[in-house]
Amino acid sequence: MIQASQPSLFTPFTLRGLTLSNRIVVAPMSQFSAVDGCMTNWHLMHLGHMAISGAGLVMTEAVYPEAVGRNGPGCVGLYSDACEASLTRVLEFCRENSPASFGIQLGHAGRKASILPPWQDRAPIPPEEGGWESVAPSSISMGSPYPPPRALSVEDLHCLQDRFVEATRRAARIGYDLLEIHAAHGYLFHQFLSPLSNHRDDDHGGSSVNRRRFLLEVFAAMRDVWPGDRPMGVRLSAVDWAEGGLEIDDTVEVVRDLKDRGCDFIVTSSGGLVVDKPIPVAPGYQVPFAETIRRETDIPTVAVGMITEASQAEAIVTEERADLVALARGMLYEPRWAWHAAHELGAANISYPSQYNPARSEGRAAYTGNWTPKDLNTDRAWGGGRVDTPSKSSR
Repeated sequence: MIQASQPSLFTPFTLRGLTLSNRIVVAPMSQFSAVDGCMTNWHLMHLGHMAISGAGLVMTEAVYPEAVGRNGPGCVGLYSDACEASLTRVLEFCRENSPASFGIQLGHAGRKASILPPWQDRAPIPPEEGGWESVAPSSISMGSPYPPPRALSVEDLHCLQDRFVEATRRAARIGYDLLEIHAAHGYLFHQFLSPLSNHRDDDHGGSSVNRRRFLLEVFAAMRDVWPGDRPMGVRLSAVDWAEGGLEIDDTVEVVRDLKDRGCDFIVTSSGGLVVDKPIPVAPGYQVPFAETIRRETDIPTVAVGMITEASQAEAIVTEERADLVALARGMLYEPRWAWHAAHELGAANISYPSQYNPARSEGRAAYTGNWTPKDLNTDRAWGGGRVDTPSKSSR
């Protein structure tokens, strides 16, 4: 158990050459507000807001290494100088005003590409309205109304690896402290990992060893060009919540192979591959996956999924079920969540901007400590793969 005068949630945590000031992470949250893959003033405001939240680590939304890999036309890319410049502008702004560390998530939507944002029901965009053909390990649709994707050739895989490597170089040049590969929520790498979406008959399909090959190849190539003192990890869907899909034992084996290749942490999510499959949603329902992976592989894990209360997050870290906790919708509802958690738990070292020092007056009379995120389970998912409702899988 962690022994510290501070609450466990507010103790530092080190990954390679990066020491986070506390265990709170602002999770990636797709904003669907980019223009031609470039971040806009919305991202400046949104991430600037999160940068002064008091969290130790602030993640970008999913960022894509090629235009056709985007989840939709409003998603952020890192495939051009213009994209790079837009991310540089936002990160520099955040760093000027915040002591937090900043991470980037790189991914590819695969067969979940070219769809509308969540407030438009995430339906596929027809080609005549600016949509594009999606790609995947195999030409298997997610189901109606999603069209079948084009199966990637071996040559395509080599090209994709090169694009991820180039995006990694750009991310390092921009100055991000940490990099995370998005291999969860039914996106491309997850599609390769799961037998439900990967029916290839070459070296990247069939056995579980073959199905994880593409992720491992790309991870190793990215790790080679990512600075050695900066941590790099992967977000995985631990289980598919569907018969014949990935189970936790499969994911543990993937993590062992990733760790051998220099992976520093795992963000442990679930689901997202199959449309309209029930998921037993409850507060902290994904934490046992983080705990299992941490125990079985001895790799640091990040717990996610309906973590809303300070006492809940504190228990996760204190009981060593995960090393970090990440919040998404909870942070959208209350970007000062970390401040309130510090007050509730008695932490002494939470970061405040000097301009906001009046908010630190004893007791913070305006804050009751009884906030509850409204409609936490029924709001549309923000970013690829979070749960829409208690009875539906993420889309």
